[in-house]
Amino acid sequence: MSSDLIITDAHAHIFPPKIAQKAVGSIGDFYHIPMSHPGSPEALLQSGAAIGTRKYLVCSTATRPAQVVSINDFIQNCCQQHKELLGFATLHPAFEDIPGEVSRVAGLGLRGVKLHPDFQQFCIDDPAAFPIYDACAAAGLPILFHTGDDRYDWSAPARLAVVARRFPKLTCIAAHFGGYNHWQDVEVYRSLPNVWFDTSSTLFKLPRDRALELLDILGTRRFLFGTDFPMWDHREELDRFLALGLPEEARDDILHRNFQRLFEVAL
Repeated sequence: MSSDLIITDAHAHIFPPKIAQKAVGSIGDFYHIPMSHPGSPEALLQSGAAIGTRKYLVCSTATRPAQVVSINDFIQNCCQQHKELLGFATLHPAFEDIPGEVSRVAGLGLRGVKLHPDFQQFCIDDPAAFPIYDACAAAGLPILFHTGDDRYDWSAPARLAVVARRFPKLTCIAAHFGGYNHWQDVEVYRSLPNVWFDTSSTLFKLPRDRALELLDILGTRRFLFGTDFPMWDHREELDRFLALGLPEEARDDILHRNFQRLFEVAL
């Protein structure tokens, strides 16, 4: 089915071996969703190979400032070992040298930063996080934000919209169609060209008609295909995406061309 498709995955998580089992279990407990795979780079590549995935954006989240440097070193090391991986660093608003770490990870070849306000317990538009946005905008590093949860307000779409307006040179990627379980609010991004989106952890729940409506409103050239691995298997996420029945041009934009444009990579 996917042999003629060019596929990239713009949202995948990997973890160091010592904590992988615990991390995957904690994520599953947090969302009340059983994980499909272990969270190792090898498991990711095996799952993605089933549909011919060519590139993966990989990340992991520091829930404490003390974890930042070691996680970033782990991500960079994995990217060195596996040419298919593009790494996103982690940061934390309470980390003591945000500009220094942004400069360091950019020098290591990491391509952006991932933030998960719900795990890290800060509001996206909290001024305490502004040094991260300043430094990433200056370095040209996109930030992939977890957005949306009906249990918390930390990552609400309206909060990311505040940041996108305040930092117009910052490229923001709003995960989960712009707001997990807050899809009624994502039209707030309509006039914000520096906000992109991914498809991860959405199509299992969002009705097809509403997904197509949001793709039309927000624009398919701003969407990236993502799996949220290890939460979901690549085959099942691709099947959900293809079930939308998008025209070939929009389908291929989301599966690979937007990824190529944003990250300037060859496939």
